[in-house]
Formats: sequence, C-alpha cells, structure tokens
Amino acid sequence: MENLIRKIINLFEIKSKYRIVKKLKKIFSTNIDIFFDVGGHHGETTIFLNKSFIINKTYIFEPSQESFRKLEKNIANLRKKSNLYIFNFALGHETKNILLKQVRESSSSTFHDFDESTAYFKRKNKILNFFNKKFFFVTKTAKIKNIQDFIKENNIKKIDLMKIDTEGYEYYILEGLKEFIKNIKVIYFEHHYDLMIKKGYKFSDIHNLLLKFGFNKYFKEKMIFRKSFEYIYINSKN
Repeated sequence: MENLIRKIINLFEIKSKYRIVKKLKKIFSTNIDIFFDVGGHHGETTIFLNKSFIINKTYIFEPSQESFRKLEKNIANLRKKSNLYIFNFALGHETKNILLKQVRESSSSTFHDFDESTAYFKRKNKILNFFNKKFFFVTKTAKIKNIQDFIKENNIKKIDLMKIDTEGYEYYILEGLKEFIKNIKVIYFEHHYDLMIKKGYKFSDIHNLLLKFGFNKYFKEKMIFRKSFEYIYINSKN
C-alpha cells in the first residue's frame, strides 16, 4: 500500500520538481560543482537533478538501512559515470547513535516522536492501514555524524547546493554547520507545518538562522496533499 501511495504522490509532485529545477537553473545554469543530498531516501532528488545538471561531486546521506539498500540499487548506473558518494548515516550537530522511527511510507521516517493526537497523523495512519491493521512505524537504530567533522575529514571547502529533507531534523543540520554555512551557495529544504512530528523548532527558527548568515528566501512552494512547503534560500554573500 505504501508503495502505491508513494507512486501516486510522485506523479503529482513531478510538476513541482520541474519548477524547482527551473528556479535552480536560474542560479546554476547547467553546472553544479558540489551537491549534498541530505536525506537521500531512494535517490529521487539526486536522479532528478542529474537529468538537468552536470554535477561534479554528489554526497548522499541516508540513515535508514532499508532506504539505503534501495538507494544503492536506484543509483547504481549513475554511480558508474559520476563522482557520487553515498553514506548510511545522517548528518547533524553531533555524532551519536539514535533511534529512527521507520515508517511504512518510508519517506516519512523520522528521529522524532509523533503526536498521535493530530488529525494529520490519524489520517495518514488510516490510509497506510486501509486494507489491514499493521504497524505505522518500527524503531530501528541509526547513526548521526557531526556535519562539521564530515566536512573537515573530506576536505570540503564549499558546497554549491545542499538539499535537506529529513522529516523534522532540518534545523539541527543547519545549526550544526555553524560558520561553514557561509560557504554554501544555495540551501533547498522541506518544512512541515502539520505538527505530526514533534520537531522541537518552528520555521521561524530556520528562517532567522539563515538570515543571520546572509541567506535570502528565493522560492517557496506548497507540497501536494501535505501541510509542507519546499524552500530555496540563496547566500547573498557567496
């Protein structure tokens, strides 16, 4: 059931993806030097962007072991012709093991607790379990690596495009970048307003952090069927 739901959502989101690419083309034209795909899931964003841009180096991070296996399979052909590196851990403001709630509809997996009293959770749970009463999520152990440590260990001096889709962990990744965030040209991320995930922060926290380091909001779009938006912020000083 979750695979069917994901396919339906992907069909409706394809137009949104093209609008995102159109906006990014105004910034990068045809070439992106270094791309970070944080929350790579099954490789959807990396695959889609590689159809529109020449990307020199891609770093993909996906903490779920189940999603990572699908990611490896989906990008196998792309890895043969690209400098593409994949990592089975998340990025954050500290290095540690953490519990991941692996949701049946895997793109909703999160490190945070769910508020099961929200209408959004109840509706999503009902859809996922329409044909039979199975689990909404199971808890698995995953790893987070300090993002600054990763950047230093891999001698990364700048990032042209950082995409973050981590189901309520976006702020902690951006916070963990600290001063290095000044070396990022464009940040493209998703934010949930539905309150199903207990994130511990608000959109204003992300917005104010980005403003503090010289970023300006460039694009905003509501995602189909969700109380979520996609944003593009550009570094005005980079």
